[in-house]
Amino acid sequence: MELSRIISEIDAEIVRLQQARTLLTAGSVAPGRRGRKPKALATVQASAKPRRKRKLSAEGRQRIREAMKRRWAEHRKQQGK
Repeated sequence: MELSRIISEIDAEIVRLQQARTLLTAGSVAPGRRGRKPKALATVQASAKPRRKRKLSAEGRQRIREAMKRRWAEHRKQQGK
């Protein structure tokens, strides 16, 4: 390969890397700055798969219900003193 061809390929690679760096840093906000996120970053987050809902069993709901009843009974008891 000729020296000039190698240099031109290196320059082309540098340009591609700089473009990639620009795209990657466009999504980050500088420290201390506030504001809206760039649209490019917002679309990436919007395309993330939605979270699944957690399901609580009837037994789990019953335990929570009983615990809350005990908690509020204790609270009313403290208020009466």
